[in-house]
Amino acid sequence: MNEQKTAVMMDTGCDLPIEVCEREGIKVLPLHVIYPEKDYLDGIDIDPMMVYRRFPDEIPTTSTPSIQEVIDKFDEIREEGYEKLIVITISSALSGTGNTVSVAARDYKGMDILVFDTRNISFGSGLFALYAARKLKEGMPTAEVVQRLYDKRGDSRQFFYMDTLKYLRHGGRIGHVASFIGEALHLKPIISCDPQGVYYTVAKIRGEMLGKKRMLEEVIKVVGDKHCWVVVGEGDAHEEAMKMKAILEEKLPNMEYLFDKQINATLAINTGPGLVGVATFIDP
Repeated sequence: MNEQKTAVMMDTGCDLPIEVCEREGIKVLPLHVIYPEKDYLDGIDIDPMMVYRRFPDEIPTTSTPSIQEVIDKFDEIREEGYEKLIVITISSALSGTGNTVSVAARDYKGMDILVFDTRNISFGSGLFALYAARKLKEGMPTAEVVQRLYDKRGDSRQFFYMDTLKYLRHGGRIGHVASFIGEALHLKPIISCDPQGVYYTVAKIRGEMLGKKRMLEEVIKVVGDKHCWVVVGEGDAHEEAMKMKAILEEKLPNMEYLFDKQINATLAINTGPGLVGVATFIDP
């Protein structure tokens, strides 16, 4: 426990590897994956490869934790001796998780709770949790850590190359017309989050090779020669993700490569197979 007795918690949509969370002391709140036979807890009793195996015939839904589940998690953390809690959530424009946590925190007694909306998704959000946990370990006061999180919203960017728009369409993240046109023309989208935390299309490129090249160009444009954390994620596309990692190591001399990982089940549902993503966090 750090000197400030402040814990950091994130939802599983923030998508840090479990070993990173355990090492850094980050608490994890599971989201739900719902199939007809069962309501699964993301990262606990379901993994993303199960989701991919059941595509395309079965596309499950997702849901936020209940308010009681959030309160139970608060209780666990408080009983460990923590007096303050910073909760990191994926964009409230893409998920109701942040709102659920905020409602649970509003009248909670015995622990000061701050809910931070990253306005980002996946490991682009998770890097905020890692940043907060490390700064607290270094002895930075909790109030300053919170302020730094808000200040650094513009320093975290994430780009996804996607093989298909089908799963974003199914999840209501993109219009049916845009998806149909994209599939018909074999366009490969590059997706990111805007400053409000809403998905937007950076580019639609005809062909896989050009699509990944364009994503790389966007990452280099954002980072330049600055010191930054970099993470590479993949959706059942490990070989392509490792190719992207090798190119980034060559093109970004000041990057600190943190990890690569298969995205969590809740994120796989909305993106489908063939995804490669890169997240950056400047000047950590």
